[in-house]
Amino acid sequence: MKLSTREDIVVPISDVFTQISDFGEFERRAMRRGAEISRSDPAAGPGEGSQWDASFTFRGKERKVKAYVEALIAPETLQVGSKSGGLDGMFEVRLVALSPSKTRMIVGLELKPTNLSARLLVQSLKLAKGTLNDRFSKAVSDFAKTLEVNHNGAQPRMTLS
Repeated sequence: MKLSTREDIVVPISDVFTQISDFGEFERRAMRRGAEISRSDPAAGPGEGSQWDASFTFRGKERKVKAYVEALIAPETLQVGSKSGGLDGMFEVRLVALSPSKTRMIVGLELKPTNLSARLLVQSLKLAKGTLNDRFSKAVSDFAKTLEVNHNGAQPRMTLS
C-alpha cells in the first residue's frame, strides 16, 4: 500500500533538508507522545545506517519498530525504512528546488506485509485509503507549515482547504 503527497514550501532546499534530517528533533517529538526511542547503532551523527528501536502503545497494544536510514543524500533525498511485526515500511522524502527560496517536498510511505496478519491489516487499511491519504496529506501539510514558521519566524502561508 502506498500513500503520497507533495507540498510547496517557501524555504530554501538546503534549510528544508537540514530540518527533515534533524533526527534528534523527531526522537524528542516521539518521546513527547509516549514512545520509547533508543539509538541502536554506534554512529554519533545522522547518516545512512543510523538505526533506532522504538516501542509505543497503539490501539491498546504494545508495538515495537526498528527504523533505519536507508538513504540520506543532501539536499534532495531522505529514505527511512522500518520493520515491525510482519510489516515493512519505507518512508521517502524527495526535495526539488523550485527557486532559490521555494522547495517542493514530495513525501511517500509504502507498507509491505510479510505475514498473514500484516496482510489482513494492510487489506483493511486499503478499504480506508481515501481517509488515510487525506490524513497523511494533512499531516505533511502541517509539517510543511511548521518548517516555514521555523525558518521564517513568521506566520505560515495560507492554504485553501
